[in-house]
Amino acid sequence: MSTPITIGISFSETKYSNYPAWISGESSSIQIVALSWEKQNMEDLNKCQGLLLSGGVDIDPFFYESGVSNYPNQPVEWNRKRDQFELDLFHAAAQKQIPILGICRGLQLVNVALGGTLLSDIEAIGKPNHRSKLGVDHVHALQLLEGSLLQSITMIDKGEVNSAHHQSINKVADLLMVNCNSQPDEIIEGVEWKEKQNRSPMICVQWHPERINNKEQSPLSKNIREWFLSEAQKYSS
Repeated sequence: MSTPITIGISFSETKYSNYPAWISGESSSIQIVALSWEKQNMEDLNKCQGLLLSGGVDIDPFFYESGVSNYPNQPVEWNRKRDQFELDLFHAAAQKQIPILGICRGLQLVNVALGGTLLSDIEAIGKPNHRSKLGVDHVHALQLLEGSLLQSITMIDKGEVNSAHHQSINKVADLLMVNCNSQPDEIIEGVEWKEKQNRSPMICVQWHPERINNKEQSPLSKNIREWFLSEAQKYSS
């Protein structure tokens, strides 16, 4: 029997329930703690053996490029309290070397936390749409970087992923490396630590493995979940 573990998931106003359902699966040994800016329950991270940074509303440009105040497809309002809470969560988890999985906004938050920047709107620079339409995710091809941790986890070079974002990484933080790109438009779709020794095990992806089609078989969902939970088990031991 697996050792019981607790996974902290940052609370999102959109489709939050997908994350604990995907992580827990049918296992009774996996507990979930919602980490929320509303509750300000940062101390609950101390109970956790893994941190999942979820998707959701755009990060306020205040945190990465303060001169930006108006761009296509921006939200009606940002949530700076959520941004700050999750930036603090990430830094605390990284300091404790807790395993980290960033999904969509979570990937962007990690890049911003480490000094990177975001592209405000993909289509505004002439790239194809990556947004969902009428609640249906866009789908595109993916090329994985040879020798990356992501490639070793998934054991594939190419694949297909769902897509529901209009922003992406622009300047990659110095401590990170790109591990995959969309095809054929070369949008950054994943990052990981450049130097991995003495750091949190971490994978960040721009797609949504928790709701990708065929997630029970797709290595771009199944393998990522299994790796994350395995690292959480190691952390707990």
